[in-house]
Amino acid sequence: MFDKLTERLQGVIEGLRGRGRLTEDNINDTLRQVRMALLEADVALPVVKGFIDSVRGKVVGMEFDKSLTPGQTLVRIIHDELIALMGAGVRPLNLRAQPPVVILLAGLQGAGKTTSAGKLAKWLKENERKKVLLASTDVYRPAAILQLERLAAQLDIGFYPSDPKKPALTLAKKLCRKRAARCSMC
Repeated sequence: MFDKLTERLQGVIEGLRGRGRLTEDNINDTLRQVRMALLEADVALPVVKGFIDSVRGKVVGMEFDKSLTPGQTLVRIIHDELIALMGAGVRPLNLRAQPPVVILLAGLQGAGKTTSAGKLAKWLKENERKKVLLASTDVYRPAAILQLERLAAQLDIGFYPSDPKKPALTLAKKLCRKRAARCSMC
């Protein structure tokens, strides 16, 4: 997903190179392309609208820095807004909560949840010295359960086998009851 978004945004940036002047048409065309790239990356429509409005608000009536071309300035504004959008409200994991600390990964198929779960589990085990248990509640893709089990075995991390015939919520509640008397998710 990020690769496609990166590719599309790089295409937008390439279209701005060499522009000594930005017109309203240039800005609208660029923002339309950015909007399409974000929507194709499954970013929620209200988020996209807010992002585009924010960029447009900063570009309209702006005096451009003499050291940068107007195209470079627009790219910088888009870059800064993307960082603000994706980094706003980021907080570190609170690993001092009462165990078990549940970390839920949710997303589209192929977005990298299994890989991210493995990397996070390895990081927690090696850097934070935490005991980690991976569990899958993906009842629609039994192969994902197997993939997570193999990854856990490679990393020497615990794995909780789940039954793809049971509803995901039932699996999650059962796992929480097995691991702790109370769980904030249930």
